[in-house]
Formats: sequence, structure tokens, C-alpha cells
Amino acid sequence: MFAIVRTGGKQYRVAAGDKIAVEKIEGEAGDTVSLGDILLAGDGGEVKDAKGLTVSAEIIAQTRGEKVIVFKKRRRHNYRRRNGHRQSLTLLRILAVGEAKKAAPKKEAAPKEDAAPATEAKAAAPAAEKKAAAPKKAAAPKAETEKKPAAKKAAPKKDA
Repeated sequence: MFAIVRTGGKQYRVAAGDKIAVEKIEGEAGDTVSLGDILLAGDGGEVKDAKGLTVSAEIIAQTRGEKVIVFKKRRRHNYRRRNGHRQSLTLLRILAVGEAKKAAPKKEAAPKEDAAPATEAKAAAPAAEKKAAAPKKAAAPKAETEKKPAAKKAAPKKDA
């Protein structure tokens, strides 16, 4: 079974066991990721519905691609700029192409007694800060800082 997957703005045709290099995906080597944006799926010569399908992949490594040289030049203006770029890539090994497994409903953990006093203390802290901040006075209006007209300087007297 194969699928057309979109990740990092590009499309890839993948099947179980394939290795592909895609735009950087967060994770460490050995982590399992799920590629959910499936555009098309098929088995042999027939096309299947892509709804509800997922592609699971394992991160092999986080690497960088080959250096691309960016060179700009404007002739007769003595303008030359040379720059390089290496794209961050993630190497993936496709583990399976198949239906999404529905996760079992998570059980809600009983609230611990130790956690309750801590949340109450955090709730009380903002109230105490508001009380402490209340007695501050507002800044006085700045009427004195208005500019006064500059005094004219007397011109020097010339002797005749």
C-alpha cells in the first residue's frame, strides 16, 4: 500500500520501508512520528479513500542538506554578494501506511491531596499582590515641564 503525504510544503509518495528526507520535524533520533496530511492512498492499481489514514514513521537522524550558493551580481556597478545556505532536514523511515488507530479514552487521575494546597496558595498570591499594589499614588501631572520661549540674545555693539 502506498500514500501521497504532504509535509513541509512538499509531497512525497511513500510505502512501508521507504526512507525519505523531509523538512525538519521536531524530535530525536528513534522517535516515532505520525504524518497525518494524506492526499491520496492506493493499493496496487486501485485508489483508496485517504480519510482516516495515517502514515507512521521513525526519525532516523536530524541532518542538513548540501550547501546552496547564492550569488548576486549587478554588472558595471562593482556589486557582488556571495552567500550560502544549508537546509535542515529530517531523515524518516516509513514504518506503516494504514488506518488510524483510535486512542483509548484516558482515565482521569484522582486529584492528589498535596496538589490542592499548592493551587490554593497560587490563587491567594495574586490577591496579595493586588492589595500590596493598591496604596501606590498616581503620578502628578507634568504641568511644569512646558517649554518657555527662549530669551533673545543682545547683538554685540560695533565701535564706529
